Order: sequence, then C-alpha cells, then structure tokens
Amino acid sequence: MSERVDVPVSDLVRRAPKVLLHDHLDGGLRPATVAEIAAEVGHPLPAAPEALGDWFVEACDSGSLERYIATFEHTIAVMQRREDLVRVARECVEDLAEDGVVYAEVRWAPEQHLAGGLSLEEAVDAVQEGFRAGERAAGGRIVVRQILTAMRHQARSREIAELAVRYRDEGVCGFDIAGAEAGYPPTRHLDAFEYLHRENAHFTIHAGEAFGLPSIWEALQWCGADRLGHGVRIIDDIEVDGSGRAHLGRLAAYVRDKRIPLELCPTSNLQTGAAPSLVEHPIGLLTELRFRVTVNTDNRLMSGTSMSRELQQLVDALGWGARELRLVAVNAMKSSFLPFDERLAIIEQVLKPAYAELGA
Repeated sequence: MSERVDVPVSDLVRRAPKVLLHDHLDGGLRPATVAEIAAEVGHPLPAAPEALGDWFVEACDSGSLERYIATFEHTIAVMQRREDLVRVARECVEDLAEDGVVYAEVRWAPEQHLAGGLSLEEAVDAVQEGFRAGERAAGGRIVVRQILTAMRHQARSREIAELAVRYRDEGVCGFDIAGAEAGYPPTRHLDAFEYLHRENAHFTIHAGEAFGLPSIWEALQWCGADRLGHGVRIIDDIEVDGSGRAHLGRLAAYVRDKRIPLELCPTSNLQTGAAPSLVEHPIGLLTELRFRVTVNTDNRLMSGTSMSRELQQLVDALGWGARELRLVAVNAMKSSFLPFDERLAIIEQVLKPAYAELGA
C-alpha cells in the first residue's frame, strides 16, 4: 500500500493563475459527494465514507492503467441522475476556482451516464447547467468548457463527435477518445475524426500514456489530433548522449516543430507506470527542449491531487520557479480550444499581469 505524502503549497504556487486542459469530470468528485449519492442510490462502496478518498488513491497506485480505470465504476455509478450530474459539475468548477484555476477544459463521456434514463443531450445539458452555476458561484474567476469523450473500446465515437459539434456553441469546445490504449488504437475511430475535420472541430486523443510511439503516431498522422492526451511516451523517441545532448527522432522532432501540445499529468503518470518518479519524469527534459508542455491533473480524486499540488511537486523536484509556471500556463492557454480572441484575452488580461507580479 502506497503512502501519499502531503505537499505544502508555497505562496508562489498559490498565487499563480493556472490553466487546465486535461481533467476528467468523473475523476474529480469530492469523496463526500460520492458517499452521499451512493447512499441515496444504493451503490455499494469499497470503503467507509471517511476512508473513501484514501481508497481511491491507494487503488490507483498500482502501476497499471487498467486497474486505475477500474476505480471509475464507483464515480460513474453516482453520476446517472440529472441532479447528480449538475451537482458534480458545479462542485468541480468551485473546487478548480478555489485552487486558482482561471480556465479549464473538463472532459467526460456522456455515453457512460445514461443508466438513469437520461438522453445524451440531457446529460450534456445537466453538466452545462452545473458548470454555469459553478462559474457564477466563483464570481467570474474561472471559465470552464466541456470536452465530450467517446470510449475507445465502444462504437459510439461518431455519435459523440456529432454531439460535440451540435453543442459547440453551448459550452462544448472539443472531442476526445479515452480508455485503455492497448488493443484499441485511435484508428478504430477514423470515421469520427474525419467528420470532425470536415466540421472544423477541435479534438484531442489519449495517446502515448500506457502505450508507446505507435499510439502517438496514429493519433497525429492518421487521425489528425490537435493535442496529445498525455503524450508522455514521446520521450521514447529522444536519446540523450554521454555529453548530455538530446537527439530527437523523426516523430519527436515533428511534435516539437508543429508545436503539438502535450497534456502531461505528472502524478497520474507515476500511478500508471508511465514515469518512474517526478525527478525522472520526462516533463523536465521536454520543457528544456521547448516542447509545448502543459501540466494537468487528469483525475483529482484518484490521484489525491490539484493543480497546485502538481505544480508544487515540480517546483520541489525540478526546481521550477515563476518562469516555468508562467510558461506552462501560457502554453496551455495558447493550446486551448477557445476561440483565438478569447484565449488572447485571458493571456493578456489575466496571466501576464499576474505572473509579472510574481517576477516572471
């Protein structure tokens, strides 16, 4: 059983405005919310309410992506009624705003939330209602958009892609596929990606997390992804020689040259075995080599984390300061699926002034 060490957050990290591109709605619930709704709907939980948060973290510290994914059985089970989706979405925004996040794209798979009788559209409407309520509660300190996810082991990706396009002016900014990579390549969903291209829509693909370079190559060269969900295994195409000089392979050079954003999730990568430690995490070298690096939470409940915790760990492990925090925040905002003028407004009016005060 692993032991999660508390990470005190410095004033620098606390004050730094944060931008989040890779956060799962069903992976960020408050443990108390899971317990309360589970009691109402009669879903059995694997631990007592007071120990539930620790159970999720410990279960996910296995080094296996498959076991990590299995824990979602308990969060998805409490997100089947309309009122529960609204609540979870609202609390998500409130928690992110409290953590200093100024812009977030939160992804979730509508097809997994229909057991209570909701339609796909009703589920999206419920999450949107919750997001707007959370933004209002935060007093305008945060902007949040939905990314609609299709499960890569299912066959509804075209349907979910059409849903994302239908709602793109109503709070949905993009599309994603997620789930176990091995055995389920992104090319199984080419019809959905070709449709999104025709509709001038944005999408990211989970790739290069548990699986290696072929997953990244297919996501980019076959499917045309705008961003890589994780993408941490791009490090496999970089060789550092005895003098410390890095040599990029063709795929790594392409990713860097094209400024393809990497949605890196340090704690999650450690849990699933995609990286051995924070000190050895590829994010350090990738940042030095000027890849389009972003820092993300992935699943705040399963990782017992927040954006502040992710950033503080990088400050402690890699010696990051205000300059690096500014870099990843601006990288993320540049890479978001918001319209250009809205992205620019947040960079110029929120990020740059705040980081100037922090000395970056």
